[in-house]
Amino acid sequence: MAYFDDTKTAFELKSNKDLKKAHFLFKLLGSPALTNFGTFFFKIPFATEIPFVKSAVRNTIYKQFVGGETTDDCLVVAKNLYKSGVSSIMDYSVEGQTTDEEFDHVKDEILKLIQISKQNPNEIPCVVFKPTGFGRIDIYEKVGHNMPMADHEKESWENIKKRYLEVCQNAFDNGVPIMADAEDSWMQDAADDLMDEMMQKFNKERCIVWSTLQMYRHDRLEYLKKIYEQAERENYLIGFKIVRGAYMEKERERAKEMGYKDPIQPNKQATDRDFNAAMEFMIERIGRISLFAGSHNEYSCELLTKLMEKNNIEKGDYRVWFGQLYGMSDNISFILGSKGYKVAKYLPYGPIKKVMPYLVRRAQENTSVAGQTGRELSLIQKEIKRRKQK
Repeated sequence: MAYFDDTKTAFELKSNKDLKKAHFLFKLLGSPALTNFGTFFFKIPFATEIPFVKSAVRNTIYKQFVGGETTDDCLVVAKNLYKSGVSSIMDYSVEGQTTDEEFDHVKDEILKLIQISKQNPNEIPCVVFKPTGFGRIDIYEKVGHNMPMADHEKESWENIKKRYLEVCQNAFDNGVPIMADAEDSWMQDAADDLMDEMMQKFNKERCIVWSTLQMYRHDRLEYLKKIYEQAERENYLIGFKIVRGAYMEKERERAKEMGYKDPIQPNKQATDRDFNAAMEFMIERIGRISLFAGSHNEYSCELLTKLMEKNNIEKGDYRVWFGQLYGMSDNISFILGSKGYKVAKYLPYGPIKKVMPYLVRRAQENTSVAGQTGRELSLIQKEIKRRKQK
């Protein structure tokens, strides 16, 4: 689309060498066979301990999609991005925790990020966490479905609630917005209820606590409207990041295996319809709702700019954000940033070995989302050609 075709602006921070590396990487991601082999190989525990493999990962997919190993690494990247009007959201992308000690470590990391955001509010405007970073998925599932729980499981749930309360209270005290990601549908009800409780408690005057809706679920638009009506009655503010989601196969297979109703939209068109309808619903009620549109879809991003204009919302209004993943859709992020919109990159960080699950998902997502890799490649090729012709 013409709105996002300015490759000079899109890639102004990339050197010729960086562009060539990105071109090579997206070429690889465009091959399902290579991607499937790579994701299988990287799931082997020892894979990233092999020196040449670790080096190859660090200089290709890790560098493209990850901000660094530490918050200091990420802050350097974030400050560079902000020179072009693009903010960052540091995402501690370590997964697979199972113990209270590990969950408390994640909680402490989130508290550290709140302080970093407070000190760098333009570069790092908010903080994000994953619900399963604070507790086991089976505990969320049991609570959400009112299943019987042993005493130690009840204690685990109480610890999860304490972690939510501590980080949300800390975010409120420091004036830093905090956002919970959405995860698997079978654990989401309990996480949603907790986040709604936090919104009621902390969003009286400003939207500090935000939750996330995956619009590839057919019930999310209805849920958004229900929470809005509740917020109207009880007079608090709500904030939602909306995303499409990319793991339909996993959700469908589980629903089929366990014999419950498929939670996923019948097709991509239905997902697109509800995503855009959610944006319109929220923009028209901006007095009570804040919106973070997490999307690599150029039509939806342009539509949001038109909805803002139609509803007389300034480009730099803090209640409306655009968001893309670091390493993807730079044409959307940097063009919106150059025009004065609030836009942020999700900036993951963590040791290579521990962020491999995240990187595997990025590779799979680029392969599975129709047209994504091809669009990235065509834009990179266009910019390489433009620079040669200078």
